[in-house]
Amino acid sequence: MKTRERKQNDLNALAEQLQNSKSAMIVSFNKLTVTKDQEFRNQLREAGAKYQVVKNTIARLAVKDTPYEDASEHFKGVTGIVWTENDPVVLAKTISKFIKANGDVYKLKAGVVDGKVVSSAQVEVIASLPSKEELISKLLYVINAQAQRIVTVINAVPRDLAVVIKQIGEKKEA
Repeated sequence: MKTRERKQNDLNALAEQLQNSKSAMIVSFNKLTVTKDQEFRNQLREAGAKYQVVKNTIARLAVKDTPYEDASEHFKGVTGIVWTENDPVVLAKTISKFIKANGDVYKLKAGVVDGKVVSSAQVEVIASLPSKEELISKLLYVINAQAQRIVTVINAVPRDLAVVIKQIGEKKEA
């Protein structure tokens, strides 16, 4: 059994990690097997997220005076918290993809993105958005495409001139 000091240390560690995170999701599960739990944890780790099954009272105390305090009403039943310091879209995509495949085991209760509580339906909408990296690559493509068009137009004048000179030379020979 955990001592009061150990519980306090766990509470402080969880509160500190949540304080540094950008978004969090609250999940519930039932009939969980070890393989499903390991699979879920591995996918979250690959996405750069952290996952912890917590007691509801500790979770409520950990989110007190944080942007996640409004989500404390969802700490009922079996509760796991997933949080990340990275892009919230990546976290939402990872969780929704896994829950779609394993809806009989996992359920998304709610999420907190940028300090606002979002429902599971809103998490699905967030998951459909492109990630930050995808948006940056699309922006760079648009910027690069315009530069490529300019270069093509600039190169067209000498190329067209060379074609006309070549045709004039062939016409004189004939």
